[in-house]
Amino acid sequence: MNVIVSNKNQLLLENLGIDIIKEMNGEFQVDEIIATFQNFFYQRMILDITAIKNYTDITNLQKLSISLDMEKIILLLDGTEATSNPTFISNLVSMGIYNFTKNVEGIQYLYNTPNTYRDVAQFHRLDATFGNANMAKPNPQAQYMAPVVEEAPQPEFYGTRVIGVKNITKQSGASSLVYMMKNELSKNYSVVAIEVDKTDFTYFRDKSLVSTITSEIGSVINKHKDKNVIIIDINNSIVAEGFCQDVIYLIEPSIIKLQKLMTLNAAALQGLKDKKIVLNQSLLSSSEVANFEYEARVKVFYNLVPLNERSKNLPELNKLLVKLGFSKQQSLM
Repeated sequence: MNVIVSNKNQLLLENLGIDIIKEMNGEFQVDEIIATFQNFFYQRMILDITAIKNYTDITNLQKLSISLDMEKIILLLDGTEATSNPTFISNLVSMGIYNFTKNVEGIQYLYNTPNTYRDVAQFHRLDATFGNANMAKPNPQAQYMAPVVEEAPQPEFYGTRVIGVKNITKQSGASSLVYMMKNELSKNYSVVAIEVDKTDFTYFRDKSLVSTITSEIGSVINKHKDKNVIIIDINNSIVAEGFCQDVIYLIEPSIIKLQKLMTLNAAALQGLKDKKIVLNQSLLSSSEVANFEYEARVKVFYNLVPLNERSKNLPELNKLLVKLGFSKQQSLM
């Protein structure tokens, strides 16, 4: 079932021909929208941008992208210069907002064929990391979006290894894993852990952890280029993912989380072929992992059991780090 949040485009959205479980009409603070839908299960949200108070302020949309699953949201733009200019469109893509359009035809197209980054990359000109920008599929929305000519800062890596961690199933433990990887690697290396567009690190009460936003990630990486290892909790930041030399994609292989993932995007795992997939907080046996690989048509890089964040000795995490190419960490016990 789907939800509609509308304002000036209410009449335009009345005859979409989709099942509606909840509808809101009016102008709302972004925090009101988040509070209403953060724990509300729905298939898709059709969001009229004019329903967001002060929607031309990109920080309001950033709040939305941090708190809601943007893969489920189709953003209807208002056609004004403020929301159609290259900088605004590029900012949407930076925040992981890929499904945006100006008309009903675009909504219907995106409802059946959601965009991935590849489909909107032509509007997001960054550094050489995004060399596949021209591989976007034909999109009926393209006539409304001008190409972007801005460039993001490119970090200088020198001898630093930059590793990203990204949740594929929702809340698969990326923040905790980054925290534990940082602690384990710190026994042998100089390490910094960074999270992008969230503040989950505050709960660890570790002042060495760094929280930043997408627009500043390049500068933050440059600031820490003296480290041996930079570990990034990517969240939904395509920019941060592009700066990583290695990315670990986390899947929590519980039935509920996998079914939710496949319900939202049946092809979600197809894009992970040849990627470093880690089954996190996993209790699967070797034979069950093999069955998962066969059914999902992917290769699992590592099957990681649930870990104790407070422990100073994590042999299972150590094995994953060794497989990533690091030396075996010495126990502090």
